[in-house]
Amino acid sequence: MNKNDTAPFSLWDIPLALVLLTRLPLPRLPEDAFARQSRAAWAYPFAGLVVAALACGVAWIAIWAHLPTFGTASLIVATLIITTGAMHEDGLADTADGLWGGYTSERRLEIMKDSHIGTYGVLALLLSQLLRITTIAALVGSGLLTGVLAACLFSRAAMPALMRALPNARQSGLSHSVGVPPFSAVFAGLGLAAVLSLLLLGWSAIVPMLFALLAAAIVGRIAKRKIGGQTGDILGATQQVTEIVFLLVLVASI
Repeated sequence: MNKNDTAPFSLWDIPLALVLLTRLPLPRLPEDAFARQSRAAWAYPFAGLVVAALACGVAWIAIWAHLPTFGTASLIVATLIITTGAMHEDGLADTADGLWGGYTSERRLEIMKDSHIGTYGVLALLLSQLLRITTIAALVGSGLLTGVLAACLFSRAAMPALMRALPNARQSGLSHSVGVPPFSAVFAGLGLAAVLSLLLLGWSAIVPMLFALLAAAIVGRIAKRKIGGQTGDILGATQQVTEIVFLLVLVASI
């Protein structure tokens, strides 16, 4: 085994996080890098920062073109969806369908694995994207696009925490293949996200961060009760929920 596979941190972790959490065109990584999938969880906030920076770049063009704030916010969300391949949105929809569409853990997991979308999933997507666009429009109108950056990067730091706190609900899937991140990766990711959020927003980031962590804990509690742990879909739902809660609390404070 390459000694870099067991090192706490590596520069390969950042591009690896981008490969795992985005659909951006990236150079092919060496095979040794993929042996670090669980340890690279500390770098997840960088994936959020990169896709959010691209979305904010689109927003600046829209603002320069004098598009309305709601249209600009819609373009931001569209960019976030495209650059991540809608993987988190898909997780939210599957989670809503599974957790509330079945009566046993086995049936819920079966529904979550189904590629079809049900009523709960459709409603979850409609409401979540409406909340994202509305809150981001408020940030655009206030000239606070840094809030988008902070929400996107901090929400990615919540996923490794659930990966560590909860067992895998099934012995397959993306979350299972990535593995359990060590405590060092979880704490480093949360610390990195907190520092970057504070740099972007100042002390006004504290309350949104706390509420986002509370939201992640609630999602984890529900998942533990209904399916006995977490899956890739649960992690995707966690990202979406924490991002939205962060945005809501931030907008409420401006």
